[in-house]
Amino acid sequence: EATMAALALLALAGWVAGRDMLDATTVALLVVGLMLLTGVVRCEDILGHVAAWNVLVWFATLVALADGLARVGFVAWVARNATAPLAGLPPLGAALLLLSLFFAVHYLFASITAHVAAVLPVVLATGAAIPGIDAARFAALLCYSLGLMGVISPYATGPAPVYYGSGFLSRRQFWGLGLAFGIVFLMALLALAVVVL
Repeated sequence: EATMAALALLALAGWVAGRDMLDATTVALLVVGLMLLTGVVRCEDILGHVAAWNVLVWFATLVALADGLARVGFVAWVARNATAPLAGLPPLGAALLLLSLFFAVHYLFASITAHVAAVLPVVLATGAAIPGIDAARFAALLCYSLGLMGVISPYATGPAPVYYGSGFLSRRQFWGLGLAFGIVFLMALLALAVVVL
């Protein structure tokens, strides 16, 4: 316990005092390495959390991908080119379609943060480029949907794996209820969008 307390204080000091020299993630990884070296945790303890490693790898990959896509101009390119197929739709119809796609695409992501990093800039830029869509209200609706989409799958948000792992619901029940509640929440979001936009 004393070693763990010392390592926690070291991490805190690294995050506060060393933020100009070391990235917060580097400090965290160094402290985890020291925890392994000092025997505070065993390698099996860390490797046993497969779901956490899965989220970490997907999260890191998708955030890096989103950053890279933004740097090379992909987000702006998609926004320019994605508006052409939506040109025949009224602005409200295009906004509802984009909201629905943004919501449904969350099935492909292991966390809301990764989804936001990879998809939100593209959908927001696309919606903002369509004449007649209020960008601020559209952005608010996209952000509001993030709180609703956390129920759609066992990996949709941070707490979802904990709920799923509790064993109260089978895999089939979780996915079925996630789909049902996802549809209800999406319909409520679209109804709100009709009023707001």
